Amino acid sequence: MDLPLPSPDAQAHSEKLTHAIQQQIVAACGWLSFASFMELLLYAPGLGYYTAGAHKFGAAGDFITAPGMTGLFGQALARQVAQIMAQSAPVVLEVGAGTGRLAADLLLELERLEALPASYCILDLSADLRQRQQATLAAEAPHLLDRVRWLDALPEDFSGVVIGNELLDAMPADIVAWREDGIFARGVALDANGAFVWEERPATGELLAAAREIGEQCQLPPGFESEISLACRAWAAEWGHRLQSGALLLIDYGFPRREFYHQQRARGTLMCHYRHFAHPDPFYLPGLQDVTVHVDFTAIIAAAHGNGLELLGYTSQGQFLLNCGILDRLGALPAATPDYIRAASAVNKLLMPHEMGELFKVIAIGRGLDEHSSEALCGFVSGDQSRRL
Repeated sequence: MDLPLPSPDAQAHSEKLTHAIQQQIVAACGWLSFASFMELLLYAPGLGYYTAGAHKFGAAGDFITAPGMTGLFGQALARQVAQIMAQSAPVVLEVGAGTGRLAADLLLELERLEALPASYCILDLSADLRQRQQATLAAEAPHLLDRVRWLDALPEDFSGVVIGNELLDAMPADIVAWREDGIFARGVALDANGAFVWEERPATGELLAAAREIGEQCQLPPGFESEISLACRAWAAEWGHRLQSGALLLIDYGFPRREFYHQQRARGTLMCHYRHFAHPDPFYLPGLQDVTVHVDFTAIIAAAHGNGLELLGYTSQGQFLLNCGILDRLGALPAATPDYIRAASAVNKLLMPHEMGELFKVIAIGRGLDEHSSEALCGFVSGDQSRRL
């Protein structure tokens, strides 16, 4: 791969994480499931991609998320957040808040809408990102900082709005291969020189059961390889025990199951991001690149529904943002100014099907919203695709 070379310090950091993972593989009798390997790549204490201090977001990082492209994303999302809070409780919990850009945009727009939450909670495992979030909020919305608090774990009980923007794609996933002689988990071993190599072992337990179900539903042929995230399923199911009233708003790239496991994706959706280059090699520069898989939204709603939550809406990001009035917010900017031109370019990328508009989806899952309200969630009033799940 012709990718940018890391600095000497970054290279040393990557080598340190590589050594730590090698030790884990040896301790695990020579083999780690890919989910375990991915968890170490991203979340190993002090060394993983999201737990170390490397710059990740923006032009100088590895990728740009929607909130980093334009504040209009958060402004549009605020309409949906305000509606759900009005039907449940005035509390927001953002899980995985990145730089804090979305939190700042949401709070400022909710203030404009006279719908400020009593509390805006952020749950992020990275101490480095917490510091960046605090700095962003202190700079952009200092008068609202006293409403923000950081959590170390999911609350036991919660009412309000849970936001996860590009959260699920960074949860560990197993890689499964459907072979002539059975179903196998693709994991990571070491070659004679200590380099990471793929190695398959028979799938067992919950992973095997999930793979059998998917294989039968989607009629997968021998040789098909793809991902199954038990972590995503468990996270969605857990909210069935914790969410009293309100909704989860999850925004991510992915598909309904029959599209996720389509014949055209016979090698899965695993993708790595390094310095704005996308490539498929998860063994490259451990700790310096993001490693993601697309989301099986059918699995998410099945796990949540199995614990008493309802599907409230599912649509493309483009349709959701249109429903939430992003073009109205764009139109409120002075025409033909540099700010308008930059915002219009970003909105185009967020909405267009060949950009982020169709690949990214928005799903709302919840319970206990105001039973006397006849209002559908505003983000899904047009173009709801729930039947596809």
